[in-house]
Amino acid sequence: MTRISARELAGTSGPFGRGTPVVRPAEVPEGSVVTVLRVPPESAGMRLDRFVQTQLKRTSRTRAAEIVARGAYSPEARRLRGSDRVRPEQCILLWREPWDEQAPDTPIPVLHEDDALLAIDKPAGLPVHPTARYHKSTVIKMMEAARPGERLFLAHRLDRETSGVLLLCRTPEADRTVKAQFEERTGVVKRYAAIAWGWPERDTFRVELPLELDDASRYKVKMRVAPPGRGLASATACEVLGRRADPLTGRRYALVRCTLETGRQHQIRVHLAASGLPLVGDKLYGPDEGMFARGADGVLTDDDRRALELDRHALHAALLELTHPMTGERVRIEAPLSDDLRTFWDALDA
Repeated sequence: MTRISARELAGTSGPFGRGTPVVRPAEVPEGSVVTVLRVPPESAGMRLDRFVQTQLKRTSRTRAAEIVARGAYSPEARRLRGSDRVRPEQCILLWREPWDEQAPDTPIPVLHEDDALLAIDKPAGLPVHPTARYHKSTVIKMMEAARPGERLFLAHRLDRETSGVLLLCRTPEADRTVKAQFEERTGVVKRYAAIAWGWPERDTFRVELPLELDDASRYKVKMRVAPPGRGLASATACEVLGRRADPLTGRRYALVRCTLETGRQHQIRVHLAASGLPLVGDKLYGPDEGMFARGADGVLTDDDRRALELDRHALHAALLELTHPMTGERVRIEAPLSDDLRTFWDALDA
């Protein structure tokens, strides 16, 4: 593990010994938050700013250099520089002030509600659960704030940029039953609408390609098609709902309905990209994966935005069908195509 807690640091062996308390530097404001990184042997000799970038999944090198310049210290509060070379088992403390985060004033439409289930139409850009970067502005926190005293359970996840049907459970029993359905793929139907660059040759096609983490990418969340004999079995059934073109440039686009036969991370995005149909707006699997970090850091260039065409990847969870955990009846939940994707599609020539 390269990331450890401040409490674990007190028991970390290495150049700082054992029982070393974390000392807040005098210039760091009270209440600041600290992230502790421990240098693995294979990273020894790297520049500090480059090492920090490798450890923060969604961060560009420019942003990593800023983080180091603003708040990188040793456990005994000695200032560190981006050009410093890291040592094996060295502990690096990254201090920052708490996020001054306000929950967005974003309506979250309810698509279905009963005693066991709560399905919403998740807006694009809203994370589903708290992270280091997002706390109040998440589906779970916002829904619990709107429903004081109620505890909600995420039945599954959607990427932050993906819009559409998201299911939450209102009891632990419902949560267990629904998650078992998802894991076993017993009667669960999940369909997405995607707008991709390019025109598929056929109206219906199926992509069956194994997936694995892309260890060649500096972004630890990126997936790739695995070589034969490796990876997780993955299959997506696709149906072309429409083909259109940009009236000015002639660039081609397809509206594709994707039905998941398996549920791997980024499955639709990787499968379509591997088929020559990357999603419009996809910063990770589109024109340049460097846009992923620049987007997370809020430093996309004008050229980036022109290349992406949309502020987010064009993927929408359109339908979820499953067996009700309490009644045993079938439940079908649908979300209409989000306004931004509908506007983009309608502006193209049929």
